[in-house]
Amino acid sequence: MIPNHQSAKLSALDLQFARAVPPGGNWRDIPESVPSERLAQIRESCAAGKGSRSTYYGRLRPDAPSYTIGTYYTRPGNGCFLHPDASQDRTVSHREAARLQSFPDDFVFSGSQRAVCQQIGNAVPPLLAMQIAEALGRPGDMVDVFAGCGGLSLGFKWQGWNTLAATDFNKFAVDAFNQNVAPLAIVGDMNDDGVIEHLARATDGRDRTKPLALVGGPPCQGFSTGGKKRSEDDERNHLHARYSALLDRMKPDVFIFENVLGLLSMSGGKFLQRILAGFDKAGYDAQVWKMNAAEFGVPQRRIRVVIVGVRRGGMAPPRRPTEWCSLSSAGLLPVNLPVTVQDAIGDLPPLAAGQDGSAFDYATPPSSPYQALMRGEMTPAEYLAATRGRSVKLAA
Repeated sequence: MIPNHQSAKLSALDLQFARAVPPGGNWRDIPESVPSERLAQIRESCAAGKGSRSTYYGRLRPDAPSYTIGTYYTRPGNGCFLHPDASQDRTVSHREAARLQSFPDDFVFSGSQRAVCQQIGNAVPPLLAMQIAEALGRPGDMVDVFAGCGGLSLGFKWQGWNTLAATDFNKFAVDAFNQNVAPLAIVGDMNDDGVIEHLARATDGRDRTKPLALVGGPPCQGFSTGGKKRSEDDERNHLHARYSALLDRMKPDVFIFENVLGLLSMSGGKFLQRILAGFDKAGYDAQVWKMNAAEFGVPQRRIRVVIVGVRRGGMAPPRRPTEWCSLSSAGLLPVNLPVTVQDAIGDLPPLAAGQDGSAFDYATPPSSPYQALMRGEMTPAEYLAATRGRSVKLAA
């Protein structure tokens, strides 16, 4: 059994597009003889110098990490989501997308196909979260807000942390969290003072010799540079104030605030300064880390902003984790090669568009440490120990 190994149905036109695109290719490989108003608009926009749209209708390269897995990976026109095997004319399955996010195969997602897309695409890669947790030092207890299906909590759990409470607005994400991470998440709106109080009270009675962390990040769509034009009027952009309110109520030793890269440039950087001012007012010294998941052993180019804060006068500020995979051959020092799409999903059985392969067996034994990790044949700690020390000299 391979839960959620199901691919999306494609229209006859999308199948024509998929058959025309080779690994590493995109919309440019689709003949103009194939009728499509959207492709005509993309070509016109590109010719006018309004962006190359280089990932649209893209097919993944097997020998490189994937592009960012968003919430629309079932749509070939919304990014580079076609399967890297040109004989499979389909987008990646939910399980393949989950693996590119570093969710192991025994993590089962809940709800409709759209709900599963949202859970996977909105998540923090657990393997990246684990290395953030590692940087904090001694593990302790945590509260997870805007938790989604639990990517942050799962990574912290792998590092020995214990989740005391969690919340998210999406009931399907909460179902997945409770099934896979810990049965304590609630469906809740952070604008509700009752939710803030519930989360804070969950820390009562804990072992106070251990550190306490608040982790999470508000919905990223309001900060994202993709899609619709960003605006400070987007109500999601002000949920950081509710995070700060919980921070002030809980008074944890450390916090992790994760979001998209667009947060840095919102309103020319003034929005970030406003968020940092809120953390400062709550009594925390914060530092901003920019992290690309592909440089930390995740088979996906996913750049995120991680704000890490420690309570003033408390624990020492953590050091930013060091990248151990290189996406460039420019350096002369030995480096680890990034985990590729083939490393991540090459053992999964082939599918046709719209086929559910959840009952299928694996196509091959694991051929990479990452596949062994995904199949539960290697623990996350064993994986990091085995792969972070394995370096090669790249050609100049």
